[in-house]
Amino acid sequence: MKRVVVTGMAGITSLGSDWTSIEASFSASRSGIRYMSEWDRFGELNTRLAGPVDDFAVPGHWTRKQLRSMGRVSRMAVAASEQALRDAGLLGDPIIRDGRMGTACGSSTGSTEDIKAFGNMLLNSVAEGLNANSYVRMMPHTTAANISIFFGLTGRLIPTSSACTSGSQGIGYAYESIKFGRLPLMLAGGAEELCPTEAMVFDALYATSLKNDAPHTSPSPYDAGRDGLVIGEGAGMLVLEELEHALARGAHIHAEIVGFGSNADGAHSTRPEQVTMRRAMELALQDAGLPPEAIGYVNGHGTATEQGDIAETLATSELFGPRMPISSQKSFLGHTLGACGALESWFSIEMLNRDRYIHTLNLQTVDPQCGALDYLSGAPRVMSHEYVMNNNFAFGGVNTSLIFRRWA
Repeated sequence: MKRVVVTGMAGITSLGSDWTSIEASFSASRSGIRYMSEWDRFGELNTRLAGPVDDFAVPGHWTRKQLRSMGRVSRMAVAASEQALRDAGLLGDPIIRDGRMGTACGSSTGSTEDIKAFGNMLLNSVAEGLNANSYVRMMPHTTAANISIFFGLTGRLIPTSSACTSGSQGIGYAYESIKFGRLPLMLAGGAEELCPTEAMVFDALYATSLKNDAPHTSPSPYDAGRDGLVIGEGAGMLVLEELEHALARGAHIHAEIVGFGSNADGAHSTRPEQVTMRRAMELALQDAGLPPEAIGYVNGHGTATEQGDIAETLATSELFGPRMPISSQKSFLGHTLGACGALESWFSIEMLNRDRYIHTLNLQTVDPQCGALDYLSGAPRVMSHEYVMNNNFAFGGVNTSLIFRRWA
């Protein structure tokens, strides 16, 4: 078995596209959520809250030819990949194009404008706005395909379009690809572009926050007064590398991935299952060869929905006990769906290396129905740990758990 390390990290969020900017907002308890006046035209949509990336622009050196197959979700994924490769010292290096590097990436869906154009064709029998690249921009594996094409990656391509676990499955499957010796380098993560249809999905389930007049007070994961989730957008990408390969080229190592667990509830499409959530964490611990006591912090999924928060925290408490620190960055960014597993993995590694763990925003009173845990609230906490866990759970009953180890 090969050891797998993280040598590059990057992301795009509503609070910035570098850790310094994002962490400054975290520390100041500054939210990326705002009122979406753009959604006022959707009269039956109750929520008006989201965490958009308002300042995203494609890099000036990208060509029109490169851009034409990419919708917004792919553009953010490729931009984050470019930053991650630069961080790893691999941007422009020919070794990424000789078959040694692959990609594993996903999103909940493709780009909205192209989905809308195809819908217009079905509804109105016109092909306005459709062209040869429309499907490539819309297809479920648009992020993985565009990353591979943009950088000329000829290793394996793994699409992980599994809603809220797209990013974490991308990292987990990339980790396994390297661990089992299939290739030494992978670009892994996930992305999502903001779409009112995604808000409507949760609106129909009565699961969105309606605090439209006070955007910065929501979402509030694990809180007794929470009223639902808020949708966000962004992208997160990691460069994963086989340890000996990284050492041979003198790469800077951010952390080691030591465990990955993934399973399915096999029960209900939208109702989370406590038993299988816990089992996913146990699978990650088994993969890492670690007891529960070794984990110092859990980065929770924390969507601020009642069923999700309760099931997740009960499963976590059963496994780790009340001593376990837990928090959710969705309280700052909203639920970035396909991007969240990758962004939260990036944040987990940054917190692990800096001994400073971000709190859950808007957490005032822990819901008594949630599991007994050490909930971080109010301000970041200084702690020092060797191992942290990042958990994500998705519609369709998909569960993932990743374990990162500090690199000394």
